[in-house]
Formats: sequence, structure tokens, C-alpha cells
Amino acid sequence: MSELRKEDVKQLNALALAYMGDAVLEQKVREHLLLMGRVKPNTLHREATKYVSAKAQSMIIYRLIEESYLTEEEIAVFKRGRNAKSGSIPKNTDVQTYRNSSGFEAVLGSLYLSGELTRVYEIIDYAITIVEQSKGVS
Repeated sequence: MSELRKEDVKQLNALALAYMGDAVLEQKVREHLLLMGRVKPNTLHREATKYVSAKAQSMIIYRLIEESYLTEEEIAVFKRGRNAKSGSIPKNTDVQTYRNSSGFEAVLGSLYLSGELTRVYEIIDYAITIVEQSKGVS
């Protein structure tokens, strides 16, 4: 895939960035779970939700911001994604949690589409660590 110029990525709809970020996060979490030896489909799905749910992503983004882990540019993308109006909110979460998760996904999507793979995977690896710390997983 040829990467987009940063200017092109900045022009994309924040929800389109979140759409891409969701896919990148899901793929890396699935890879992580398989590498940890979890292979039963039902277990994989249940485990993956602990990492990719809106609740988990909202918790992750709060921690990243609290620890000043994100750059100013990444925070700006988060805010753009968080403030984007999607028109629908899943039944199992509140509006703020859903919007925070959309903002987190927008950051990942923006970095991925800009070709900043090292940074996107660095954030995802840390996000996985945050979730595992919160769940007491070693």
C-alpha cells in the first residue's frame, strides 16, 4: 500500500481515520493473542474484546494522555476523532466512552495511513500492556 501524504491524512474524515485505526488495532491484538498461545476461536473473541472494547480504549487513551505519552499532534487527532459525530452509539456503552474510543482509533488510523508504523505499533504495544496491567494479566 502506498502511504498517504500527511496533508492528505489531515483532510480525511475523523471517523474514516477511526475506521482504519480500529482495523489496525484489531489485527495487532489478534496477533498478540495468537502469539500468547490462545487459539480457541471462542476464547480469542472473548479475550480480544478486553483490548478493543470502547471501555478498554477509553481507559487506554486517558492513561496515554495522563502520562503525556502522546504528541501534541496525536492529541489533536484524538480530539478530532472524539468530537466527530457518528450518528449512532452502540447500546453497550455511553456516549463519552464511545467518543473517546473513536478518538483513540483515529490516532492509530492517522499514524498508520501516514506510514508511521513504528509509532502506531509502539502505541498499540503500550495499550496492550495497559489493558493487561488493569486485568492483572502477566
